[in-house]
Amino acid sequence: MSHAAACRMSFPWILEITESNFMWFKNLQIYRLPAPWAYTPEQLEEALASQAFVPANSNELLQQGWDSPRGNGKLVHVVNKQMLMMLGTEKKLLPSSVINQVAKAKAAELEEQQGFPPGKKAMKELKERVADELLPRAFSIRGNTWAWIDPVNGWLVVDAASPNKADDIIKLLLKAVDKMPLESVRVQSSPVAVMTGWLESDEAPYNFTIDQDTELRATGESKATVRYVKHSLDPEDIRRHIAGGKQCTRLAMTWNSRISFVLTEQLAIKSIKPLDVIKEGETITYSDDERFDNDIMLMTGELAKMLADLVEALGGEAKA
Repeated sequence: MSHAAACRMSFPWILEITESNFMWFKNLQIYRLPAPWAYTPEQLEEALASQAFVPANSNELLQQGWDSPRGNGKLVHVVNKQMLMMLGTEKKLLPSSVINQVAKAKAAELEEQQGFPPGKKAMKELKERVADELLPRAFSIRGNTWAWIDPVNGWLVVDAASPNKADDIIKLLLKAVDKMPLESVRVQSSPVAVMTGWLESDEAPYNFTIDQDTELRATGESKATVRYVKHSLDPEDIRRHIAGGKQCTRLAMTWNSRISFVLTEQLAIKSIKPLDVIKEGETITYSDDERFDNDIMLMTGELAKMLADLVEALGGEAKA
């Protein structure tokens, strides 16, 4: 029986937010490892074992740990040397409004018994007791965050929309893997300056095209912002905004007619979509395991090449 199935039997009130089939990463928070990175999947599996996911007990608001990507007990799933990991999170839903409502009712009872309302300190202690009482009955939400390590090309990528969410994985990894040589990706040229230059010249770098979504923001105190959403980017309009002091902070692009995405000023990649040319080339598979592995092989192969081209378009990597 898989870990997920066992959790559902033991904790039927847990609401799981999961996908039945592997899907392409939607967002990329990108980090660098040495290329090649010599750490083996077996070493990584052993390192992560001490942080394996355990369901939250009745008195825990939050629990995180490494879960099995395929429900087979293994914490590292390997396809064509690419390593896939999944951070499991269980969070109890205990809204402050519920705590305040119950505490208010209890405070009213106390006032009736003792003839005066509880003071500020007593009310704080009452809310804490109420929270402790309600916690075992709180609903739980399960969520997963995916991470991919490409030891051949030296990438570590987290499927997260924000750096804060990716930090949960990075912190656990750095604790698990002793002296892990992990760094943020640094490029020679500022993404803001380069994206602004692409728009101003109306010319995308080699292997890329510019799409119909962008954001231009003023550098002064006003922070005035202009957004184009599914709207053709008229070069003259764009140049007027740039001449007025605005710079590009988000830009929708397509790589090699294969993957569309949005590049941000923080060098994060969002809203990733594999295009039809990739889907048409998918291999016919017959089982969930085959489909899963085929998706991983396809996604990691394409994204590794796209990341290399993107770094080159931004002037190459900055050296320490």
